[in-house]
Amino acid sequence: MADDLLAAVQRFRSPRGGRIDLPGAPAKAGVASDGLEGFARTFLLAAFRTAGDGDGAPVEPYLDGLVSGPAGDDADRWPPIGSHGPGGQPMVESASVALGLLTARHWTWDRLDDGERDRLEEWLRGALRHEPAPNNWYLFPMAVAAFLDEVGRGDAETARALDRAHDLLEGWYRGDGWYSDGDGRAFDHYIGWAMHLYPVLVAHLRGDTARLEHLGPRLEEFLGSFAATFDVDGAPLRQGRSLTYRTAALSAVALGEVVGWTPLRPGQTRRILSAGLRYFLDRGALTDGILSRGWHGPHAATLQTYSGPASPYWAGKGFVGLLLPESAPLWTAVEEPPPSAGPDRTVVIPSVGWLVQTTRDDGMVRVHNHGSDHMNPWDAEGAEPDPLYARLAYSTRTGPTAVRNAADNHIALHVRGRESVRRRIHPIGSGPDWVASWHQPQFPGSPGPVLPQCRIESLVVARGAWEVHVHRLRAVPAGVPVTVTGWALAASTPQEIDQRVDGGSVALRTKEAGTRLVGCHGFDTAGVERAPQGTAYGAWALVPALRGTVVPGELLVDASTLTSAPGTAAPEVVVDGTEVTVAWADGAHTTCSWAAAVPEVTTSPH
Repeated sequence: MADDLLAAVQRFRSPRGGRIDLPGAPAKAGVASDGLEGFARTFLLAAFRTAGDGDGAPVEPYLDGLVSGPAGDDADRWPPIGSHGPGGQPMVESASVALGLLTARHWTWDRLDDGERDRLEEWLRGALRHEPAPNNWYLFPMAVAAFLDEVGRGDAETARALDRAHDLLEGWYRGDGWYSDGDGRAFDHYIGWAMHLYPVLVAHLRGDTARLEHLGPRLEEFLGSFAATFDVDGAPLRQGRSLTYRTAALSAVALGEVVGWTPLRPGQTRRILSAGLRYFLDRGALTDGILSRGWHGPHAATLQTYSGPASPYWAGKGFVGLLLPESAPLWTAVEEPPPSAGPDRTVVIPSVGWLVQTTRDDGMVRVHNHGSDHMNPWDAEGAEPDPLYARLAYSTRTGPTAVRNAADNHIALHVRGRESVRRRIHPIGSGPDWVASWHQPQFPGSPGPVLPQCRIESLVVARGAWEVHVHRLRAVPAGVPVTVTGWALAASTPQEIDQRVDGGSVALRTKEAGTRLVGCHGFDTAGVERAPQGTAYGAWALVPALRGTVVPGELLVDASTLTSAPGTAAPEVVVDGTEVTVAWADGAHTTCSWAAAVPEVTTSPH
C-alpha cells in the first residue's frame, strides 16, 4: 500500500521534484506551501519504506527535491519557514523532512555534497529561529534539531530547541500515559501521532536508550487505554481535529511494537493496523489513487482551514511499522482480536476525563467526553463550539453533527431565542464505570445572554450498550427551557432513517445502527431534530431530543444507547431527590448520590 501511495503522487512532481502539487483547492498557506507539504509528507513515508528494507529505491525520486527545494527556482523552491501564523506551515513540514532524513540518512543526506547539505541545513534552521504554535508544534524544531545534532551539525541553537521541547513535554504530561496538546485540555489523536510519535521515534532512531526508558513506559500506558478506542472494524474514534490524516491514528500503536513498549501482543497490533488501513480503503479514501480530503471519501466538514490537497498524507505516520523487518513478530504473528472485540467493558482515563465504553456484540466504541475541550487557558469562551471537542460523547460510527446544525450528545439551555453551547470543560471526578464534569453554558454572538454563576454539571454511568446521564443545573432560573440530545444517525436522506417517538422516548434506526434516548426524569416531551449538513457517515442526520423546563433543585436524567446489535431492555431509573438508582437489564444496580460536590457512584453486580 505504501508503494501504491508513493507511485500515485509522482505524477504531480514539480520539474525538479522539489514539490508535489496535488490537485485541489489550496489551503490558507497557499499553493507553494501545499507543494512542500506534498513532498515532505510522502518523503517521510518513503523513508520508512527505505529504512525497513534497506533499499533506497523508495526515496530515489526525492533526492533531486532535497537539492532543488531549498535553492531551486519558483516551481521547485520551498517557502521559507516562518513563525506560527502566515508563513508558519513550512515549520510543520520541516519536521517530516528532518525525520525522513534521520530515518533514511544513508540513502539521502549521505548522498548530498557539502554545498547541498549546507543549503538544506540553512532551510531547516528556519524552524529553530521562529516561534511555533503553543502546542505540538514545538516538537517540529525538536525533530530538526535532533537530525542536525545527529549528523554533526549541532550547536547551541539545536541544544536550545531540544531542551525547550523536552521541558514543555514534561509540563504537558497529565498521567495515565496521556499528554495534553498544549497548556489546556486538548486530548485527541495528536497525542498519539505527535506527542508520542516524535520524541519516541527520534530517541529510537538515535539510539537514545535513556530517553526511551523515560518515554517508553508512558507510551505503553497510553496504548493500554488508547488501543481500546479502535472499533473492531478498524475505525478510529471520530473526535478531534485533523481527522483527514486517517491512518496516522495508527502510528502510536505501530510505534509501540517498533520500540518494544506496548501492552499489546504482536497479533493484536497487526490486527489494529491492518483493519484500520482496510477500513478507509474499503470506504473510498482514495480517488484515482490519491488520498482525498475527508474521512471515508471527500467530506468538507472534516477539514480545517490548514487542510491542503496533500494534508492527508500525514497518514504515512501510520506506516511507521515498516521500519521493522519482515521477520519481525508484527508481520509474522497471526492476527488476534483487538481490545474492542472482548467482553463488554468500560475503561476510565482519569487524567483525560474520558470513559471508554465497548460492547462485544457489535465491537463498537463510544467515548464519553468529560475532559477534552481544545481550549487554551487564555481563550475566551463565548465563540462557537468546536463539534469535535464540545460533545458529551463520541463514537467510532457516528457524528458529530456540524456547528449550527442540531448538536448531538449535548445539553442546551434556551434563553432569548439563543441556545447555549459547551466550551471549556471542568472535570469533577471519575470511577470504574462513570465520569463527571461541569461547564458554564455560553451563548455565542453579541450581545448574548449571561447567566451569572450558572453551571451545568453532567455525569454518565455506562454498562453494556446503555448509558445513563445525570445533569445537575446550578443557578439556572426556573422555567428556562432545556434540551438534551443523544446519538446522531446519518444516511443519504432522512427517509432512510426510521424514527419513532413514543411518549418520553425516541428511537432511530438505519441499516447500520440504532439508537434510543429515554427521558427518565425532568423532561416533558421527546422529538427528533434534523441536521441537514449530516455527518461523515451520511449526507443527512437526525438527532433524538428530550425537552423540559428547569425546576431548581431537580435533576435531569436520561438513558441512551447506540448499537448495531439487537438491543437490550432500557435500564430502570428511580430518582429520589439527589439520589439516582439504576437497575440494569443484566441484574446489576448502580446508585448515584449527588448531594455533595463530587458524586458518590457505586455499582453492584446484583
